[in-house]
Amino acid sequence: MDKKIDATDRTILRILQNDCSVSIDSIAEKLGLSKNATWRRIRQLEANGTIRKQVALVDPAALGLGATAVVMIKTADHSADWLRKFRDAIPRLPNIQSAYRLTGDLDYMLRVRVSGIEDYDSFYQKLVELIDFSDVSTSFVMEEIVETTALPVPDPD
Repeated sequence: MDKKIDATDRTILRILQNDCSVSIDSIAEKLGLSKNATWRRIRQLEANGTIRKQVALVDPAALGLGATAVVMIKTADHSADWLRKFRDAIPRLPNIQSAYRLTGDLDYMLRVRVSGIEDYDSFYQKLVELIDFSDVSTSFVMEEIVETTALPVPDPD
């Protein structure tokens, strides 16, 4: 699976990251390529894993999930068994939008969408029921200054 991408592929990635519902015809026109050539390039980007999946981004407020909590976790147990339990617990908590294992003083960070404090408390109770932590600290986001799923697509040097 060769992931080498050229300038045309980079343009396709920029377009699709902005709006994956753009038609093949529209992309082909912007690229000056045929519809078939454009379609093949997109399928190749999918086949080699450069494009992992296409999704619809839903407004959290439309679902009543207008609050974002950043949960910082410390654990005293750094065993493989604890990590397996943690990884198994994450999918059981659908409010978690992202989970990261970190370097430094804190071990894990979760980004969680909830409706408010009461909803977060319910989430927290489920979290601590599933996994033992030495410390959990939560901050609520006051303002989303930047929130994107688009990656920068650098031009080659």
